Amino acid sequence: MSSELAFAFLDCEFGGLDVDLHDLTEVGLIVTDARLNELATGQWRVRARPERITPEAAAIFGYDPELWAQAPGLRQVLGEVIALLPTDRKVVPAGQNVRMDVLFLERAFRCCGVAYPFDYHVLDLATLYYAWSLVAGEPARAISLRQAASTAGLLGEGGVAHRALEDARLTLECFRHYIARLAPREPAELPGSIV
Repeated sequence: MSSELAFAFLDCEFGGLDVDLHDLTEVGLIVTDARLNELATGQWRVRARPERITPEAAAIFGYDPELWAQAPGLRQVLGEVIALLPTDRKVVPAGQNVRMDVLFLERAFRCCGVAYPFDYHVLDLATLYYAWSLVAGEPARAISLRQAASTAGLLGEGGVAHRALEDARLTLECFRHYIARLAPREPAELPGSIV
């Protein structure tokens, strides 16, 4: 296995926030190399049980029982996710509040008896955005994807739909934006430094 990393910029939608009570309903995934160049992209609706989707979650991700009834099952989606991942390097999950997505994915792989294909590390946009706000001297009002994207000037009129692949793409663009702006500075130049 190569020592180089790959990243899986991902966003999942789920039927609610409790991993034991709610189903994974959608997965959006953009695989990049270590320099954030795209290698592969995928998006899946996941057949979900209606009783495991709250009305609030359904409204957020646009649940339509007819569309989701035709979606592939969880095991098939997980197999297709694995097929997109490079086999010659560690693949690190990356996203906004990515631990939540990872919790649902870990549970899904475990329930299907399929080995979890991602590394145990994660890269989270919330941490990167907050670090940038400290370096830039612009206190973060919130650490949401929408706030990070809005601050970066990446949201157009009306923003973007709350869908898995669109959110994964917006997260990747935010990563690119904020990484490019974290240029090294002298400690005395940083806000709040004591010289």
